Amino acid sequence: MKQLAALLLCLLACPALAFELNGVVLGGREIEAKKAMPSALCKAQEWKSDAADRRCDDARVAVGGVEARVTVFLKADVIQAYELRFAIKELERMKAHLRKRWGEPLAEATEVIARRDSPDRKVFKMRWEKGADRALLVAQLEKKRASLDVSRGNFPVEIYRVR
Repeated sequence: MKQLAALLLCLLACPALAFELNGVVLGGREIEAKKAMPSALCKAQEWKSDAADRRCDDARVAVGGVEARVTVFLKADVIQAYELRFAIKELERMKAHLRKRWGEPLAEATEVIARRDSPDRKVFKMRWEKGADRALLVAQLEKKRASLDVSRGNFPVEIYRVR
């Protein structure tokens, strides 16, 4: 009976850790983010938002051997989202690491955006979802940086909504 209870507890906890990255997990606390990313600068957010009231910026981390910077967004001391930025030359390495950590994405594609006066723009995207949590890896292939946005609920809509 104890083994069954332990298994059920583990299964219930797994979705909460679905998009964990170097100790940063949606639903975690600011102190956990600071512990995982000692170089982060945490402060009140500069604009009013229903999505977040604090942010921890410019943490330097290595994820799957890729050097990156992270911004963590918090609301009432709970991590609501994080954004990871890294060099585009590390895209293949990051894709492989995320597949290994989070499994196959729900969607993966390169969109080509035709432009009249300049070369077409190519945008690579990978997307994972688990319940209300989502992760989106986006890379404009002609740019120098790529980003991974991980969030809970309607964070992407609410964070920059003017209040």
